[in-house]
Amino acid sequence: MLGFSLIELIVGMLILGVLMSIGIPAFSDWLRNARVRTAAESVLNGLQLARAEAVRRNTTVGLGLMTTLDDSCALDNAGPNWVVSLDDPAGQCATPPSDTVAPRIIQTRSGTEGSAATTVAAGQPAFVFNSLGRLTPLPGGDIAIDIASSTGGTCMASGGKVRCLRIVVSIGGQIRMCDPALPAGDAQAC
Repeated sequence: MLGFSLIELIVGMLILGVLMSIGIPAFSDWLRNARVRTAAESVLNGLQLARAEAVRRNTTVGLGLMTTLDDSCALDNAGPNWVVSLDDPAGQCATPPSDTVAPRIIQTRSGTEGSAATTVAAGQPAFVFNSLGRLTPLPGGDIAIDIASSTGGTCMASGGKVRCLRIVVSIGGQIRMCDPALPAGDAQAC
C-alpha cells in the first residue's frame, strides 16, 4: 500500500503541534531581541555618521531623535526616528537631503524600518559633534540611550528574556553599544 494511514497522519500532526508549541515562544523572544538590536544598531550608526561627517566637513553636525519625519517633527528623548543634519531639523524633517538647502539634512531614518516594536529612551534628544568628533556643548558626563522592546517581555537586567541594549556617548565623542544585563568586567557590559 502506498500513502499514509489516518493514524500516521494524526500522529505526525501531533508531533508537529508539540514542536511548534515549544518553538513559538523562543521564536518570539528571538524576534524581540532582533528588533531591539536593529534599533540600537540604527541609532549607533546614525551617531557614528554624524561624528564622521563633523570631522570630514570640519564643522558641527548633529543627530536629532525626532517624533516623526514629516514637517511636524520635533526633538524628543523618546523619538524613534533620527535625522543627521548640519542645522536644527525641527519642523523641516521632510526636506530632502541637501548640502545647500536648510536644514542641510545628510540622512534620515524612520523608527519603523525593521524595529517598529521598540522604545528609545535617551538622556537628551540631540547630539551635536564638533570638528574634532567631540560632543558640543560638553555634557556633564556620558549620555545613555536605552533601547527596549515595546511589545511585551522585560529586559534581562530586570529578570526577563529580552536583551535590551544601551548606547553610551562619552564626552570625548566615543560611541559604543553595551548590554546593561552583563556583569561588570565583561567587554560588552555597560
